[in-house]
Amino acid sequence: MKKIISGNEAIALGFGDAGGVFASGYPGTPSTETLEEVARLGDVYCEWAANEKVALEAAIGGSIAGGRSLSTMKHVGVNVAADPLMTLTYTGVNAGLILMVADDPGMHSSQNEQDSRNYAKFAKVPMLDPADSQEAYDMVRAGFEISEQFDTPLMLRTTTRISHAKGVVVPHAKVEPQIGEWVKDVPKYVMLPNFGKIKHVQVEERLLKLQEFAETTPLNRVEMGDTEIGIITSGVSYQHAREACPNASFLKLGLVHPLPERKIREFAASVKRLVIVEEMDAIFEEQIRAMGIEVEIGKNKLPLCGEINADLIRAALGDTTTKVIPPVEGLPQRPPVFCPSCAHRGLFTILSKLKAFVSGDIGCYTLGALPPMGAMHSVIDMGASISAAHGMAKVNALAGRDEKPVAVIGDSTFFHSGITGLLSLAYNGGNALVIIMDNRTTGMTGGQENPGSGNTLQGVAAKQVEIAPLVKALGIENVAELDAYDLEATEAAIKKGLETPGPYVLIDKNPCILRYRIRKPAIKVDQDKCTGCRACLKVACMALGLTASGEKQKVRVDPNVCNGCGVCAQMCKFDAMHAIEGENNANL
Repeated sequence: MKKIISGNEAIALGFGDAGGVFASGYPGTPSTETLEEVARLGDVYCEWAANEKVALEAAIGGSIAGGRSLSTMKHVGVNVAADPLMTLTYTGVNAGLILMVADDPGMHSSQNEQDSRNYAKFAKVPMLDPADSQEAYDMVRAGFEISEQFDTPLMLRTTTRISHAKGVVVPHAKVEPQIGEWVKDVPKYVMLPNFGKIKHVQVEERLLKLQEFAETTPLNRVEMGDTEIGIITSGVSYQHAREACPNASFLKLGLVHPLPERKIREFAASVKRLVIVEEMDAIFEEQIRAMGIEVEIGKNKLPLCGEINADLIRAALGDTTTKVIPPVEGLPQRPPVFCPSCAHRGLFTILSKLKAFVSGDIGCYTLGALPPMGAMHSVIDMGASISAAHGMAKVNALAGRDEKPVAVIGDSTFFHSGITGLLSLAYNGGNALVIIMDNRTTGMTGGQENPGSGNTLQGVAAKQVEIAPLVKALGIENVAELDAYDLEATEAAIKKGLETPGPYVLIDKNPCILRYRIRKPAIKVDQDKCTGCRACLKVACMALGLTASGEKQKVRVDPNVCNGCGVCAQMCKFDAMHAIEGENNANL
């Protein structure tokens, strides 16, 4: 039966239909929904891991034990998982293993724009790149078959537009899971140097076999049309190129590493103008030019940064009737802000007031860097807030500066990679204030479970990790709780943490109001008392606005948006803001 589903949903369905047994990942847009959809299948085991490295390692274990396994993550997650990946390419697999990675051209929800095709080359593993939901579904089964045929892990790459766009999928007959034999094989799975030297030779031999496979597999197909223009492309870029040049000839690559050199040479010889259409890095173009093949249009006309679309392709081909319209300048900005009643708002209001240097991290709280708060001054990667703050403090001491940095990190990020940073800080006698915002969920990616939420991905009750005892076990003596909704108490707690020498950890245990659907009475403004000073607007809440008329605009609160956290009311010096007693907001 036909289904209209997203690429992420298609991969999940394909995993279940291809005899998948074990799936592990870490949430990260645009990959998150894949594992959530696997969980909805009901008859396949899946889990959220503490981080991507752990997720891939668990999938490796599942494969060694004989079950087809899947690990999911976004592109930056592969950086975390690169250590096991580079050894996995040597060990190979028992049952098929797919590493699904979702790239984010245009950086819709990411801190960088990296092309995971580089990892396939680096690790010398095959990579598939689907162009629509049907291919995303089909390539899971094909990926497992290739993985098992060549004794290799396989990377399945998507991009934001494939992950989230929906298309028609016709499922195939389901393959029943068959868990294979679990065999002890030391030379295969234990990468001591002597074994590794042998395996490296096998990796190079495997790559040659995969190159031969690339020449004949239907995953790479030629679609001949007008021979004036020949386009080599893959993934969503294929869709844009088809829209821009529906009559052109195409070499559509589904297996994007290794490349089919003979097929490329034959295609290039059959067309007058060769065009390479690929988002981000010039992966195809560099390899094809290295083959000695002339490429007329590639990154010399198409951008290295951001997404590609049909208009950009038409313009690159010299279509003067198509104009790429630049964004309109001068439009009012609408930056993202914290949800109404988010506990992060109170914290960053105080950090902004104290003008502390804040080493930030990846999560909802990264929004604290934006105006009007401007209270976060570095964001590097998951867990770096603590490690970077430690380095800052050490250099400050060498320079004779007494300013103590503040690190802000969320609970899921702390579990992901903040624990080791805090351990290092404690071990090396660090001098930073660490604030852990424990909202009991992975908020930024949609409220997924984590080791502190008390449930697994599949809804099974789990041990709930308490952060304070964990922090103390790492060697931190000064640990205190924080209520970020109480601005006066928050300010006092932060000041104490900054004034106390050595490591100091504050933990805010207010749950995510969006995930847990917490409702409080809305705030109302007494217009007779409001002076229009706008001090309350510094908390940057979307529920706050200004009256439309009058000699002096005053503040108003939208009761349909406000969730009554009271942070804005604490900013008011004129006692003009109060909760509407006995009422809850209309919706959340």
